[in-house]
Amino acid sequence: MRHTPELSTAHWRKSSYSNPNGGSCVEVADDFPGLVPVRDSKNPQGPALLIPEAAWSEFVGSLKQQG
Repeated sequence: MRHTPELSTAHWRKSSYSNPNGGSCVEVADDFPGLVPVRDSKNPQGPALLIPEAAWSEFVGSLKQQG
């Protein structure tokens, strides 16, 4: 059975690439070993994606390569 982490105490930070006018905003929480929770900052009570840390690193790395 999978364990879903408790996200109510997560320390969320907004992506530096998010729109400063409130649109297209993504937040991540860094305090979950092995996982990167990701959510829409406009809907903080909504669902969060739980992405394995290795997959998140690969995703971010590919974005940096596209520059």
